[in-house]
Amino acid sequence: MNYQTTIKSPFTLAGQGLHTGKFTHVTVKPAPADTGIVLLRIDLSPVVEIPAKACYVHDTNHGTTLSVGSAMVSTIEHMMSAFNGLGVDNAFVEVDGPEVPILDGSAILWVNKILSVGLVELDAVRHYITLPQAIEWSDPDAGIMMVATPADDFSVDCQIEFKSELIGSQQAAICGMDSYMEDIARCRTFVFLHEVEALLAHNLIKGGDLDNALVFADKPLGEEEKSRLAALFNKDKDSIHVHNGVLNTVEPFFPNEPARHKLLDFLGDIYLLGAPVKAHFSIKCPGHRANTELAKKISNLISVQ
Repeated sequence: MNYQTTIKSPFTLAGQGLHTGKFTHVTVKPAPADTGIVLLRIDLSPVVEIPAKACYVHDTNHGTTLSVGSAMVSTIEHMMSAFNGLGVDNAFVEVDGPEVPILDGSAILWVNKILSVGLVELDAVRHYITLPQAIEWSDPDAGIMMVATPADDFSVDCQIEFKSELIGSQQAAICGMDSYMEDIARCRTFVFLHEVEALLAHNLIKGGDLDNALVFADKPLGEEEKSRLAALFNKDKDSIHVHNGVLNTVEPFFPNEPARHKLLDFLGDIYLLGAPVKAHFSIKCPGHRANTELAKKISNLISVQ
């Protein structure tokens, strides 16, 4: 019999938000059984509680944002992925700003912190979500197909497709969570170079850095572009280079790191169901909107059973 868990003691991570650029602290604290994951905007008066559930999704543009009233917390997906991957059922998450820090662009720092404090079993049986039937959500125009089918365990097959030859078609998969820490948690977010300046123009990725994202470059960089990028990211121009199509000072961990990161995001977004789910997911061209719409559809179906 599996029992619910929480963390043994509090921990804090701090850093810049990817899009707002605001420096925030996140303190994760133990919570009683059947609490679930609850975010608290402690910088507001009164403090606002935001349950980490799909019905509270406010926006999915460049990340997953939850809200209650006017209080929001954005870019929660990497933290939620770590909770899902390590089996954290209950936690209070205190945030002193509007966005969870991007950190290194993956979930590994959340994983390391959770492992450093450890988990404790609670005196309550873990609840699992089971599906009464296959559930689909799709957007044919965008090439998106999300299918969840009943299963005895949890597994995901993920496929992504990009027109750029630097990524192209990639696959990633997970069966259970035993391989999460090694194969998924450290895979970083990614973006194309031509998207970077567009995001900056829309007042986004103020906390972006060449060390917390894989930036794919479709063409060689001229000296003028190197100078502009160096200024944008506060780097020395000589450190700006393209190696194997990646504008970065770091190498990809895996040839299919983009697909693995999309799977990482999915694991965070689908945990907005509020409990682990026993199902097989086949997901093609996933994103935060598709992930959370599927979670909402599952939640709505379960609620009427």
